[in-house]
Amino acid sequence: MDILDRTHWWRSVAASHEKKRGKFDRPLVLAAAVLLLLLSGISVAADTQEIPVVNAGLGPCSVDFTVEDGSHKPLYDAKINVTIRYGFLSKRRTDLEVGTNGDGKARFERLPSKVKKALEFRVRHGQLTKTISHDPADRCQASYTVALTTQ
Repeated sequence: MDILDRTHWWRSVAASHEKKRGKFDRPLVLAAAVLLLLLSGISVAADTQEIPVVNAGLGPCSVDFTVEDGSHKPLYDAKINVTIRYGFLSKRRTDLEVGTNGDGKARFERLPSKVKKALEFRVRHGQLTKTISHDPADRCQASYTVALTTQ
């Protein structure tokens, strides 16, 4: 069977299939395709945003933050910073800062498990500020929900 015979055969098969197909097949296929696209779009939209992470590289502890306003809505790009002092006579220091994502979440990883003074996390968004004190010796893996409100 050469190329021309194969092409002629394929056209005849397609033509016979066109005659047998019902008049509702095309809208049904179109509806199925639209449904598939909608479902795939919903699953992509349902994925949560990636949480911003700062790695201190000083130990095994971590702290998760969720920052909200007074009406419990997440605050985007609220800044959270901390100064970690360590080493002989606490001469060494590391300043860390992270901004929250659209869900108001941020994370500090690999914080030291032993500190001389509790870590002071300063959370700010615009003119609103709040300080959270955290001692990693008490809770190595911690999570805080911070509500920034006008007082």
